[in-house]
Amino acid sequence: MRITFELESADLERFQSAFVRARHLASQAEEVDILDAAKQALDAICIDQVPAYVRKRLVHVQRLVVLLEDEEWNLPGPERCEALAALVYFGDPDDLVPDHLEVIGLIDDAIMLELIARRMRHVLDAYAQFCSFRNALGSTQCVDAERLARAHKLAQQRLQLVEELRVRRARVEQPA
Repeated sequence: MRITFELESADLERFQSAFVRARHLASQAEEVDILDAAKQALDAICIDQVPAYVRKRLVHVQRLVVLLEDEEWNLPGPERCEALAALVYFGDPDDLVPDHLEVIGLIDDAIMLELIARRMRHVLDAYAQFCSFRNALGSTQCVDAERLARAHKLAQQRLQLVEELRVRRARVEQPA
């Protein structure tokens, strides 16, 4: 059975308000605590008992955690704040729909994760490009000169991708 629904402007505004609250909470918390809370929330979920719609969106939480913990990527400030806010929302058991409610408790989390993934698609794409580039460079088990050259190439790639994100962000934030 397939059930679909539409989010109207008022619905999206509720999610936006909840996200603004999560962003505020994220600005007051330590990043390591936010990451730990998101991981604990993921671990607490009995994956085979949540709806498929939710299961498919949980990968966004995992991607955000990995992206934030990747020291070689080092996501810049504004995008980092967005990712942390998404994790704060996910880690809050008393968000728009309390998580303890069977079947529907994580639906709002899944919707928020989908909205965030769409909003951050350029960041997620840039990170995927960075990871592909890094994988193509090969192992980190190399001699000092090779390790230094590899680090330099990674830094150049990261700077290029981050600059593209900055330009995109400036275009989006520019008044019409």
